[in-house]
Amino acid sequence: MIFAQWRARRASKALIEQILGEIVAAARRPALYQALGVPDDIDGRFELLTLHAGLVLRRLSALGGLADAIAQDLVNSVFTHFDDTLREMGFSDIAVAKRLKAMGGAFYGRNAAYAAALDGGSAVNLAAALARNVYGKAAKDKARAAEALSRHVALLDADLATIPIGTFATGRFRFPPGSIPAADCNE
Repeated sequence: MIFAQWRARRASKALIEQILGEIVAAARRPALYQALGVPDDIDGRFELLTLHAGLVLRRLSALGGLADAIAQDLVNSVFTHFDDTLREMGFSDIAVAKRLKAMGGAFYGRNAAYAAALDGGSAVNLAAALARNVYGKAAKDKARAAEALSRHVALLDADLATIPIGTFATGRFRFPPGSIPAADCNE
């Protein structure tokens, strides 16, 4: 009995690591940084990881049931990843706790804004949220890049909406490639 529980827990951990690995790989696609001008720094990487994780969590939430448990484990894994990254950067325990709290608020706030725009079918609102969060102070100069990124995100969301729970639950999940359109990032 104990061995069966241990094996199930180990299998669950491997499954979550596989899904997180797909999310991280999708968030680190070079074209996002090169073609769309996403800042290739800690903030830009946080923004894209938050975005891609949020899209997967959005799909899992829509599936319900077993997907809810996968989603919770995935959130825990994402924040463990954030914690590990901060510690590798040399932050103290107190600083890590403060930053994780801020990152949690940012993670949920951004994904709520993206979900609202996607649910409302508003490319304008999605591009505005992406410009504000991903490009920050350079948002005005990156309007075309934010629009291109919003088209990519909408396509990813549509592709993810076709993925059944079995794909997630059996470790066969692969993040859809989407389509990273070229944008004049030097507007």
